[in-house]
Amino acid sequence: MTSQAIPMTKKNADSVTLIDNRTGKSIDLPLIKGSAGPNLIDIRQLYNETGYFTFDPGFTSTGSCNSKITYIDGDEGVLLYRGYPIEELAEYSDFMETSYLLIYGELPTAAQKKEFEYSVVYHSMVHEQLINFFRGFRRDAHPMAVMVGVVGALSAFYHEHTDIQNPGEREIVAHRIIAKIPTIAAMAYKYSIGQPFIYPRNDLPYTENFIRMCFAVPCEDYRSNAVITRAMDRIFTLHADHEQNASTSTVRLAGSSGANPYACIASGIACLWGPAHGGANEAVINMLKEIGHEKNIPEFIRRAKDKNDPFRLMGFGHRVYKNYDPRAKVMRKTCHEVLNELGLQNEPLMRLAIELERVALEDPYFIEKKLYPNVDFYSGIILRAIGFPASMFTVLFAVARTVGWIAQWNEMTNEENQKIGRPRQLYTGETRRSFVPVNKRK
Repeated sequence: MTSQAIPMTKKNADSVTLIDNRTGKSIDLPLIKGSAGPNLIDIRQLYNETGYFTFDPGFTSTGSCNSKITYIDGDEGVLLYRGYPIEELAEYSDFMETSYLLIYGELPTAAQKKEFEYSVVYHSMVHEQLINFFRGFRRDAHPMAVMVGVVGALSAFYHEHTDIQNPGEREIVAHRIIAKIPTIAAMAYKYSIGQPFIYPRNDLPYTENFIRMCFAVPCEDYRSNAVITRAMDRIFTLHADHEQNASTSTVRLAGSSGANPYACIASGIACLWGPAHGGANEAVINMLKEIGHEKNIPEFIRRAKDKNDPFRLMGFGHRVYKNYDPRAKVMRKTCHEVLNELGLQNEPLMRLAIELERVALEDPYFIEKKLYPNVDFYSGIILRAIGFPASMFTVLFAVARTVGWIAQWNEMTNEENQKIGRPRQLYTGETRRSFVPVNKRK
């Protein structure tokens, strides 16, 4: 079959027609219309009717599911959670309220929010025997390696509510995972720096509790900083979900087999660990270290424009957004608030980041190519300013994205016609051949 074998022609407003030039056979494929975004061609009967599959590496032109959770318009720079603009949620809401919205579909009433927060807070402790699990890792293990292992092990400790066909049990598991992930993340951080674990407190809000577990020590009182807590809460909100990205698709694919939810979330964490996905903000800090000083910026800008130079400015542009990343607008403001609060505007790496941002925003090449600073550029700077090492950046991403994964997993599990994921392939290997005994091979 060549690329010209099955031309596509529009038939009417509700379908398209595929015609096989070799046989003259045609098939009408329905168009599916969503509430926003482009229409999709329903190809579910394509193989049965024609014997052909489609070829779409990375599934970048394939809709893998129905979803009511998150909508992205990359050309216009739009990100909506359940219809609400991300800018409004980050400015006026908080992470717990946003979590409720993603999972249940509507913003909570005051009573619903209080009940939800109570449920999450009182699940934040982890089984004491789970602490022994940490001691099996090397002290210098990457925190993401620890996260993958410990989260995957949760099913061995909390296996009594894993009937995924029971909505009530799914809700318990959802609250339990959202509650325990920050506790595990904080433990992974403490383990990596050789400090004792700090247990969660039920009288503290979600994000403040997490920061305390990361930075408090038993020998002195810990005082939270409202600016830092708010910045961290915004980072969580901005990263909570992002439609059918690699890690979310991984969670859905694992979940389609009926795997327990802890294993599904662990698979998402493993996928997020990839530098092309969740490691971008860590790469920003590494890039700034490579640039070294403001005086070197022009040279690195020149290199970034050179197609023959492998150097790329990390934290600029986005695969989805062809306009300004809507999350970056919020993060830019938050970034400068944090630097001002901590008095770090003149810290060398921060000063370098601010100057690089200024140069890129004024450079005609970057403006023309719409290579604006994205959320990873600012979040990396913020997290470093707060005191997290670069190795923890993706862990913090996982804490936030767990809510989106849970919402997506729950939505998928609740579908009536849910099927196990089974992508097809274009086989390019050897065709059938006969086995030759080893003593007769040449």
